[in-house]
Order: sequence, then structure tokens, then C-alpha cells
Amino acid sequence: MERRLAAILAADVVSYSRLMGGDEAGTLAALKAHRQELIDPSIAKHNGRIVKLMGDGALVEFASAVDAVECAVAIQQGMVSRNAETPEDSRIVLRIGINIGDIIVEGDDIYGDGVNIASRLEGLAEVGGICVARNVYNQVKGKVDTTFEDLGEKEVKNIPEPVHCYRVSLSLPETAALKIDKTAPMLALPDKPSIAVLPFVNMSGDPEQEYFSDGITEDIITELSRFRSLFIIARNSSFAYKGQSVNVGKIGQELGVAYVVEGSVRKAGNRVRISAQLVEAESGNHVWAERYDRELEDIFEVQDEVVQTIASAVPGRLGEVAVERARHKPAENLTAYDYVLRGEWHRLRDFTDPNALAMYEKAIAADPRCARAYAGAAAYHSYSVWAHGIPSEYAHPLARSFIEQALALDENDPRIHAWAADTYIKVGEHNLARRHVTRAISLNPNDAPIMWSCGLALAYLGDHDEALQWHQKALRVDPYFADGFREGMFDANYMARRYDEAIALFRGWPGPPPHMYSELAAAYAQLDRMDEAGAALERFYRATPEEFDIAQGKRDHFNMCAHQEDADHWLEGYRKAGLDV
Repeated sequence: MERRLAAILAADVVSYSRLMGGDEAGTLAALKAHRQELIDPSIAKHNGRIVKLMGDGALVEFASAVDAVECAVAIQQGMVSRNAETPEDSRIVLRIGINIGDIIVEGDDIYGDGVNIASRLEGLAEVGGICVARNVYNQVKGKVDTTFEDLGEKEVKNIPEPVHCYRVSLSLPETAALKIDKTAPMLALPDKPSIAVLPFVNMSGDPEQEYFSDGITEDIITELSRFRSLFIIARNSSFAYKGQSVNVGKIGQELGVAYVVEGSVRKAGNRVRISAQLVEAESGNHVWAERYDRELEDIFEVQDEVVQTIASAVPGRLGEVAVERARHKPAENLTAYDYVLRGEWHRLRDFTDPNALAMYEKAIAADPRCARAYAGAAAYHSYSVWAHGIPSEYAHPLARSFIEQALALDENDPRIHAWAADTYIKVGEHNLARRHVTRAISLNPNDAPIMWSCGLALAYLGDHDEALQWHQKALRVDPYFADGFREGMFDANYMARRYDEAIALFRGWPGPPPHMYSELAAAYAQLDRMDEAGAALERFYRATPEEFDIAQGKRDHFNMCAHQEDADHWLEGYRKAGLDV
């Protein structure tokens, strides 16, 4: 086994699946041109070695950290210039991460934590930006013509210790700066006032409080989505702009909204200051701005006030101050609320992160009536069967117990009903699943997580076309979270016998859950494409933990189906593909 120390650069195309879905041939041609004319020459100039090229990314090895950083800066500056005349919705934009680490060399490929951390840093980079590990910063400071912003320590998936990282400050020539293309096509505005709430900036000076400002933002998004007469962009798409300088006109075009909310949160001791403003995207005019200074125990009243003021400030809503919603405050106990925000912060980065469960359990210990914490714990346990190989006879009763406690504490929270539908589908309680789908949608049909959970449940209840309709609606509300909806859309398409549409969803999917490769194999087998079915099945075996009981996992999958013909259809596909179930 050969080992060596190297600087590793990982690059990825932002929103690759959206670009491919809009214009596959044009995207591939543009990406090829960028590689031939800019990316590959820059790598060669800086003595890099291309280890591998994926459809939407690249892995490059350098002997020098200085070479790696200078190459990344040259690429990102060059991409800005090359994109200047390209319509906004067709631009190929990159994220880049760089790490120094010990790598394992096998043929032309490289492996190890050094590579994995570079890939995680790429995910932390802003759109069009570069994120580097501290060991890279230590090697290049004073040696490259750029400055760095300390981002502090970040927890990243599958790496036991936090990674201290820095953002590279890119200096872009004015002639290359991206400007709004007034002729670029934008998403059609909905027939109701449309809003994107950008991540509130953490002004506390403490990176540990990032979860708090993120949580406040998400709560405002969630509460605004309860208003049936508003169209609200979901959290995942809004947070794609986290850490970027705000250009509301550009954001309005990219997300197809008329208004943008931006703000900041400063938390110090037992006081909190929330500043927020509502801006008309096209003109840049401020519709409304306000600052709230409160004792921390009043945080829920502050959130209520912010939400109601934004709603009443939007044109078309001025005469409708009495909003149509059932307001649910998270936990009255502030310690529990703090833990719930931390749990959500972990869960939204990795749905199966055990840290999320630990935070929910601490919230429950602090406030046994915190319904939101019980629902989060239920969601974690219901997914732990396929994510961690936990036996269903252990995980499913836990999931059911937690969701029933959540429902008993709060029967008017639409997300809890959506998670209940998802949980009951997984444990085979189909009548209960349908009841909670209906309840969730009646309470709030505008929230992307609710659309996703209900779409998944409806697919297994046999309503395949309706399931796909909900997933399509979720994609419109949350266009940046397309990868998150692929699993439910795949399952609905497969059960509707639309195998080609199901298979197409794998195109550009950066990290499918391991069990999805077995489902892909079944779809290929149903089309008698046996070589591809075999290849997908092999990937399933390689990605599945050794302790996972595959046969039991598939029996759990069949149990999710409300109709025997759907279960038989999955069984037929698996057996055709060669899976012994």
C-alpha cells in the first residue's frame, strides 16, 4: 500500500441536476468547453494531477498547497469572466474545497481521510467560492495573493473531529463581476405574493451561535409557510445563499420571487436583537424594516411579531392582518428550544446524524412537553433501519412511540402530522398514514418538508400520480433541494411502472443512499437491461454495511406497501435483478 502526503482539491458543479434537467446537451457542451479552455490548463499550469473527473465534479492532486490554492483562485476568477455573458439560469458555477492530508494510492486513484475532508470542505464552500482546511491556510498564508476569512471549526459527515476551515476571499475584476441580466429568463412569479427568507446573519461574534441564527431563520420560514395566501421558498433553497453578499435582484430571478427578507441576529447573555427588512426584488426598494430588542424569554413573541409584520407588509396582504394559522410555539422552556434548534441544525445537514438524536433527547429531558423534539426523534429512528442497519423490531417501536407522544402533545402542527405519516408508512400502519397525510396537508399545504413526507407516504399508499404531483410542487418551492426529493420520486415512478423516468433521476445524483442502488437494479431489470442491473446491484452490495440484514430490510420495504400488487412488483424487480429476497 503506497501512502504519501498531498494537497487535494475537490470541485463540484452547483445545481448540476437542475442544469442537466433544463438543457442536458447545452450543459455538457459548456462544461466540456470550461474544462478544455480553463480548468485543465489551470491545473496543468500549477502542476496538478487530475485523479478523476465525475459528471459534476473533479478530484485533483497537488504536491504543493500553494499550487492548489493558486489553481483554485485562477479557476474561480476565470469562471466569473466566462459566465459574464451567460444567462443566470444557465451558468456553470463551482464550489472548491482544499485539504492537505495523508492519502492512500491505488493505481491512478487516491483514498483516505485526506480526500474525504477535501470533499466535505467543498460542500462548505459558498457558491463560486473556495474553502480550505487550516493546514492549507498555515502553509500558504503570506505566500499567495489573497486573504482568508476564519470560519472556525465545522463538524463534517463521517469525520470524527471538527475541521477548522477558512474561506478564500476572491478578488474579482470589475469587468468580470456578475451583473443581473435583465433579459435572462426567470421563474414565473406565482399568483400570490412570493417571498424568500435569506439566512439571518449571526452577529454574535461566536461561531457556536450559528445554530441559533439558522434556527430563527427556519422558524420564520416555517411560520410564514402557514399563510395559505403566500408563496414561501423553502429553507434549503434560501440557505444556498448563506455567507454570500446579497443581490436581491439576482436572487429574485433565480428563485422566482417578488420579495426577499434579510436580517441579522445578535444574541448576548439573556438579550437578543433581531433586525429584519423586506425588499422588493425587482426594484430593490425597501418595503419594511424593523429591529427588535428583547429579553430572551420573549423570543417567541418576537418571532410572532416579525412574521405578522412581514405578511402584512407584502402588497395584496395589507388588508388581511388576521392570518389564517394555528400558531404553535416550539418549547416554552428555552433550554429545550435551544436543544431543538441544535438538533435541527444537525439533522438538516445529515438526516441520520446521531448528534441530532442526542439534541432531541436533551430537549425532552429539559421539557417533557416539547412535541417538536419527540417528532424529531421519531424521524431519526424511522430512518435508522436503512441508514445504520438497526433492526426494525427495535427501531420501529421507538419511532412509533416518539411520534405518538408528539401527536398527543400537539395535534395542530402540520409537520408533526407529516412525520407521523412517514413513520406509519415505515411501520406498515397504512390507515394511520393516510389519516395524517390528510391532516398535514389540510393544516399547511405550502411547506416543502410536508410535501416531501406526504408524497412519499402517498406513493406507498398506492396514489402514485398524486405523490408525484406533491413532489413536483415541493421542487418548485425548494428548487435547490432537488436531490432531497429524488428518492420519493423514484419510488413513485417505479410503482407506476415508469422505469425510464425513475432511472433518469439517478443522473447527476451525487450521493444516493445505499439502498437506492438495489431499487435502481430492480428498475433496470424490469426493462431487461441486465448488465446495468447487475452493476447497480454490485454497487448496492459494496455500499451496504456488513451488519445490515438485506433480506429483512427488503421485507420491511414490502411492508410499507398498502397494496399487495406494489409489494409483489418490488419483489419481482429485485428477483429479476438477482437479489436473493
